[in-house]
Amino acid sequence: MTFTVKWQGKIYLSFITLIALSIFWVEDVFVNQSLKDWVFVYILSAAVLLLSYFSIHLPPKGNSFSMDSAIYLAVMFLYGIHMALSILFISILVEFLYKRKMEWWKHLSNFSMYSLMIAGSYYSFLFFGGDIGKIRTDNLFPYVASLLIYFLVNIALIFAFFFFLGRVYRGAFNLGVLLESVVGYLVTLILSLVLAILLAEERYFGLFLFTILVIILSFVFRKFLYLYQLVSNRANKDHLTGLYNHGFFKETLKEQFADCKRLKQPLTLALLDLDDFKKYNDRNGHLQGDRLLMFFGKLLQKAVEGTNFTVARYGGEEFAILMPNTTKEDAYVFLNRLRKQVNDTYFDGVEHIPYRCLSFSCGIAEMEKDMYESDELIHRADQALYYVKAQGKNNVQLYDQHNISLNEIQFKQDLEALEQQVKFFLSKDVYTYRHSKRVFKYALEFGSRLDELTNHERQTLSLGALIHDIGKIEVPRDILNKQGKLEKHEWEIIKKHVTWGREIIAEEKRFDDLLPLIELHHERYDGKGYPYGLKGEEIPKLARILCIIDSFDAMTTERPYQPTKTFDEALKEIERCAGTQFDPVYAAKFIAFVRERYLPLVKMPQWD
Repeated sequence: MTFTVKWQGKIYLSFITLIALSIFWVEDVFVNQSLKDWVFVYILSAAVLLLSYFSIHLPPKGNSFSMDSAIYLAVMFLYGIHMALSILFISILVEFLYKRKMEWWKHLSNFSMYSLMIAGSYYSFLFFGGDIGKIRTDNLFPYVASLLIYFLVNIALIFAFFFFLGRVYRGAFNLGVLLESVVGYLVTLILSLVLAILLAEERYFGLFLFTILVIILSFVFRKFLYLYQLVSNRANKDHLTGLYNHGFFKETLKEQFADCKRLKQPLTLALLDLDDFKKYNDRNGHLQGDRLLMFFGKLLQKAVEGTNFTVARYGGEEFAILMPNTTKEDAYVFLNRLRKQVNDTYFDGVEHIPYRCLSFSCGIAEMEKDMYESDELIHRADQALYYVKAQGKNNVQLYDQHNISLNEIQFKQDLEALEQQVKFFLSKDVYTYRHSKRVFKYALEFGSRLDELTNHERQTLSLGALIHDIGKIEVPRDILNKQGKLEKHEWEIIKKHVTWGREIIAEEKRFDDLLPLIELHHERYDGKGYPYGLKGEEIPKLARILCIIDSFDAMTTERPYQPTKTFDEALKEIERCAGTQFDPVYAAKFIAFVRERYLPLVKMPQWD
């Protein structure tokens, strides 16, 4: 991939190049070499180029490292920095001549970075008592320290390079990549010592043996990587279509969701469903249906060539495309264009299904900042897909909460089902039952006054409010009804009710939208809540609203272990905690709502 160097990158590159040239000038690299040394330098340079070509590849993702660093270090340990820098200069010069398609600044960057790494390693070797010209196995610390500096300088320069180019070096955030680098450098140290011993004993033949050894290792590891990838593909690929399977897709989605959320980059998911596939199967047979799935899989694979998209068979006739660094608008353009291409692509037998052509329905959802897990993205894309199919299929739909609200009949059915769940508290903890009903009432009324909420969000808030404490069913009765302050271990059990509640409700897919409210209504705006310590807008909007309503009712209801607050006192507490425990915007709106709707009523007799 080609990209333009920004002015910050040019300044950085000029700076490290100047330092590298200064090292060459200070060390007087090209003057202190004899003719015999120069012959050896040319041979070593050829070995560097050869070993750069025969790099050692490691699973799982085809990572590789070359042994050119082992040569630089071994030469430095035996002959000093002059010869190591001479080899570097000649090998980079030759690379520049035969890799003409590679941008010139990349060659310059490699030269400068290696120069600084070699210099840092050399001076640290001397500082820690290393002896140039001898390999002392009784004192390995200078060699380890030298390699450590070599490694750290490399990491620092690479990070700075990508930083000044305005591109995030994702490997810097990946512990796995760093661990793989550590292993690679430890191997480099061992092989550099092996090479140094061979060179000390038999200069040319030792270099020959070392080069042959590394080339053989390269072939062995490439074969091992091939076998690993073969087994991995069988585990990660769908046997029918050759696309990635459901399990691999879910793992990739989790990784990219976490990366894009941390780096604040867009991530979009599209779920595609072949239209009328069952009808096609019934008319043409399952074998022909399998051929259609394979054909459609190849169309999708071809469509994503040249992109960083991940395409997978999600299940049956359903497919998924994961699109990092892509907005939902761009995804819509891409998928709608693909839909039209698929419509124009003939496959035997499609003329007998309703649209008389090959078609698919597609739902698209983009990750939002208040999402806290990847399953939310799947759920939203699935809802958009369901909407498309309900509207007549053969279309692409962006997730839109305005279009996905429940109808009144379905809302009442869901409400009745959840009320049956809450009634379990009647025999175990009447307080929680009454609390849930009151919080539901507050949420229903307060949500109706929030113009920024869609109908779907209002319904979700109300249903989530009703069921938010369902996890307390799993809490022992003696803890729920304890008179007095809870012990620390008892409080830890109480805190688990949010995850237990999630597990209970997650058993029915139609209630997936309620899961964030159940699990996250005890998160705090300042990040000091539980179970995850989410902060600010990391917490889903509806969970932030529910936190305020839930706390208000808890404060204004008589409990055995805390004094009951009046409505005025509770509102002052919410106002005081706005920006710390509560979302300040919704806290202010809730205070205004209670003052207008309920304060006039609390003075009336028999107010409950």
